[in-house]
This record gives sequence, C-alpha cells and structure tokens, in this order.
Amino acid sequence: MIHLPPLSRRHVLKLLAASGSACVLPARALAQRAEQVVLYTTLNSQSVETATDMVREKLPGIRPSAVVGGSSQLLKRIEAEAAKPKSDLFWTSSANIMSDYRALFEPYLSAQAAAIPGSLHGPGNLWTAANIHIVVAMVNARQLPGAAPASWADLTDPRFKGKIIISDPGNSSTAYTALWGIERVLGETGLKALARNVSISGSASHVVRSVGQGEYAVGITFESTAYPYVAGGQKEIGIMYPEDGTFTVADNMALVKNAPNPKAARLMYDLLLSRDMQLALLQNAYRRPSRSDIDVSKHLGIPPLADIRLVAADETEAAADRDAFLRRWRAHVVAARAA
Repeated sequence: MIHLPPLSRRHVLKLLAASGSACVLPARALAQRAEQVVLYTTLNSQSVETATDMVREKLPGIRPSAVVGGSSQLLKRIEAEAAKPKSDLFWTSSANIMSDYRALFEPYLSAQAAAIPGSLHGPGNLWTAANIHIVVAMVNARQLPGAAPASWADLTDPRFKGKIIISDPGNSSTAYTALWGIERVLGETGLKALARNVSISGSASHVVRSVGQGEYAVGITFESTAYPYVAGGQKEIGIMYPEDGTFTVADNMALVKNAPNPKAARLMYDLLLSRDMQLALLQNAYRRPSRSDIDVSKHLGIPPLADIRLVAADETEAAADRDAFLRRWRAHVVAARAA
C-alpha cells in the first residue's frame, strides 16, 4: 500500500490561495485529521504514482492507499467484503466486466461530469469513465512476414499464423473487448480465421512485452499499453489503427457502496475526473482522457479520435453476450489447434 502524508498547514494555505487550483479541499476538512481513502485499482504503478502525487498536491486532507490487482480479482474482493467494505473507490474497468457487480457501487454524479460525454456515464451514475481505450495492433516491424498489416482483415492472412499474440478473453477485459469488437467487423468467419493465426497468453502484460522483445510480430492490445514502447524509443514498434475500423472502450471508476470514507472518496473521485489529473495521466501514463476538453495530439504522438475510423460497440450488448461469445471463441481456438 502507498501511504501519503498530509501537506504542511503552510502549504495547504498556499494551495487554497491559488485561484487556478482545479480541486480544493473544503476549509472545514483542513482542521480535521487526514482521512484515508482505500483505492482498489487495476492501473499500473506509473498511473497510481501520478494520481497519488496529485492527491498530495491538491487534496492535503486525504491519505490514499492503493491495492493493485486485476479487474475480476478486485471486484470479487469487493463482493466478498460487501457486509463490511474495506475499500472506498474502484479504479478502473470496462462496463462489460463491472455490470455483473453493479449492486456493489454507490451512484454519484461528479461536479466534473459536464466535461465528460453522456455516453461515458454508467447506468444511474453508478460509474463514470476516467479514461478511454482504443483497441489497436502493436506491430514489431523487424518481425513482420512481409508488408505491414493495415486492417483486422489483414491479420487473418495465413502468413501471420503464429505471428500474433493476444491474451485470454476469459481472463482479460482487454482481450474480450478486442475480440468481441473484431467479430463485429469481420463476422464469425473472420474471427475464426484470426483464431487460426493467434497465440494466446495468460497475461495481458505479456502481450506487449513479447512484441517489444521481438517474440511476435503483432500484439492485439490497447493503445495505452502499446504506446510506452513507442515513447521509449523502440523505432521498430508501431501502432496500427485498423482501416476497417476499431473501437473504444470506457475505463470506468465507481464509489463502493457503504464505503468507510465516503466524503473523502467523493473528493478523490472528482479529482480523478479533473482536467489536471487526466492531462497528467495522459502525459505520464499514456491514458487517453474521457474529458472532451483535452486535445491529445498536442501532448502525445497519438491521433485525435476524429482521425480514427471507429465502429460502434455497445458495452451493454458486449456484457450480455459475454458467456456466449467466450464459448464461440473457445470453439474456434479448439478447431484451429486440431487443424
């Protein structure tokens, strides 16, 4: 866990005097002892450190603690603790994972919500998108079997057999989102052809790492996990935004119902949706903002949404289709291995 000490009173007063501050702790709270917020998060250490550094600056009355894990792991933990919750805030996962756990969340409409498109708010304000992901292909040019792919359809070509890696959609929300969306673009026949070409990893992080190390030519992943390799200077690594269309997925956060520290949790929720925070997470952790008032192309070498061909992907439909889709996918994989 990460424990952040409160700022000095002198620093607090200095922050309160700054008129440009994006998020200010209520004055009466300053007289109180720092209040803990327990954050269950799926985000990487760079994201967590960026967020907690800003909490230290903007919310001196809050002392956050982060528990890091996978989406399903953390949501099952919140479920197990429901009679006596130990967490205050869940940060983050997709709606197709969170829908089955909606009874665990407390509705909340943040003061920051006006800057976030209505489509990125959960049912009854049970959650809000803290950022969005774009499904892409991470490509290692040195390992390509010929010309670089430009579309999902290109990845079904037999020349890519054994050259593509993706994580298991039964365990990874990233892979489920990607494959369910690809089926919308290519149909079941195209998905079946893709299954013949892919290797499946038990770890989403292993997908990008193996492409970065040259074990595979292509990894199907999110933009935010592929871009660090581009930013790190690996000139052989590129990102394919498919010409036949790709899809976004909202990465949502929610307040835990009956949380031990609800007031402090709401303050932190507001800060995580603020422009300052989302800009910092874009620049430091490559997380594309959910807010509509940040032009990503001015800060990173990634295209604005307007320049990407997007295909509508209904998160509610994706959640409802989860079990049936996983059965279809496993059948395709079994058939591919038997061929």
